[in-house]
Amino acid sequence: MAGVSDKARFYLERAAPQLREFEEKEIFNKDEIRSLVNKRSDFEHLVLGPRTKPTDFLTYVEWERSLDRLRAKRCRRLKIRSSKAHASEARTFGIFERAVTKHPGCIPLWIAYLDFADEIKATKRWRRIVTRALRMHPADAGLWTLAGRKAAHHGDMERARAHFLRGCRFCTGEVTLWVEYARCEMEWLARMEAKKGGKGVRAGANAMEAIVATEAVEQEGDLIMFDDDDDSEDDGENGLVLPDPDAESAGKKTKPPVFDEEATKKLEQSPVLSGAIPMAIFDISRKQSFFNSTSAEAFFNMFATFANVAPLQRIVDHVVGAMEEQFPNQAATCSCQIRRPLIGIDVHTAAFPKALRESLARLKVAMGTTADKKALAAKMVTWIETILAVEDLDVAIRTVLEHTKKSLEQSSS
Repeated sequence: MAGVSDKARFYLERAAPQLREFEEKEIFNKDEIRSLVNKRSDFEHLVLGPRTKPTDFLTYVEWERSLDRLRAKRCRRLKIRSSKAHASEARTFGIFERAVTKHPGCIPLWIAYLDFADEIKATKRWRRIVTRALRMHPADAGLWTLAGRKAAHHGDMERARAHFLRGCRFCTGEVTLWVEYARCEMEWLARMEAKKGGKGVRAGANAMEAIVATEAVEQEGDLIMFDDDDDSEDDGENGLVLPDPDAESAGKKTKPPVFDEEATKKLEQSPVLSGAIPMAIFDISRKQSFFNSTSAEAFFNMFATFANVAPLQRIVDHVVGAMEEQFPNQAATCSCQIRRPLIGIDVHTAAFPKALRESLARLKVAMGTTADKKALAAKMVTWIETILAVEDLDVAIRTVLEHTKKSLEQSSS
């Protein structure tokens, strides 16, 4: 145990400058500082012990974060502006480094480490951490999803797709990552629809302008953006220049458009904008060992949440068609067939009752043909409950659905 005490003393001495700052600026009094040292010493002996657990490190980190929050609160009250959080953040990073070095197989520890780096906006550090985590756990779908969605959130779809594609090579035992990849592509299509609608770019923008506005983000740390040098008069062949619609009115020298009318028209007809990538992900997943009716239903449920994406109907038809071909009369297939008429229709619109009538007719037929009547009834009860939970639902629709739900519960019992 002597070795543990020596190591604990080493880490405690590294925190001495911060404690001196607390005393000099009267952020904490001497008794409080003595208490902090004792508490930190207990944590150090705990995490340096031979039987330490990942939760011990997480508890230590939470204590350090609470201490820093208390420091910030007192600095605001005492109007001390020279005290910064850098020392506390550095200590927390050090604790996490020791944690993942001692317990490299603990995925929740890596996740907590990434969450902390994201919280303090340490972008470059976050990327280094996730790279190490993925090398250690290449078959973990959650880490690949985290990396892909982080890149997509910053508008770097090229990097996001690279993460998802590489992850799909390793994660061939479950559908989770494949569904998340398709979800990321659907979110990109949704952003495209929003940009084309005038949110973020000028109203009526063409497809290429929407793509550029969607994927070009401000460069921060290691994020990727389209090259745009304000000091250069010529962007070169690889430069991507958006035409300035106000250039002529302002008397500026107009730059030649990069995308002519023919190129824009071809892009708007591109399969990418018609949902080709999400459908391709689904089709490739059909060749994997994990694929079954439940996996296909997971894709359907995810696609159904994107009501504002233009190619939604084409995508869900593709999924349902594949399910009917591979898994006819299974409960998951029948569930998707029944819900299909209501996809993309708002419950408060006039089109909803007509679509609901079609769904209930399909439900009646499916209950007589499905291979698992009890499972289908349970799925339909859950689906109906989600509709009944909507506020201001039409009274007649609510009555019909409650009666249908009661009938299904009786048939499944």
